[in-house]
Amino acid sequence: MKFLCLAYGDEKDWKALSKEEQEALLAQDDVMRKRGDIVAALRPESTIVTAWGGVPHAANGAFAPATKPLAGFGIIEAENLKEAIRLVANTPCARAKGAVELHPIAAINL
Repeated sequence: MKFLCLAYGDEKDWKALSKEEQEALLAQDDVMRKRGDIVAALRPESTIVTAWGGVPHAANGAFAPATKPLAGFGIIEAENLKEAIRLVANTPCARAKGAVELHPIAAINL
């Protein structure tokens, strides 16, 4: 089963960690990449596109208010939700005062 992982975290919380702590957390991203999972970091800006009345509209910012900005995303393979939780529990955002949101993927074109 594939899961979309949305990683939320604030750069100031990341920078508060020691270099050793950062390297240890980034090592988990490498573990997931070596498994063939997709791991990506995002820039802080975003654009929301809607076309609710049939006319496209673009606006700066996130769609929903959040306490932490979206910092990255991934697509991982796991047998079930329990394994997906285990895989992301030691990633930077999960450990550096952020969060990782898991969404089971129903279909994907890769």
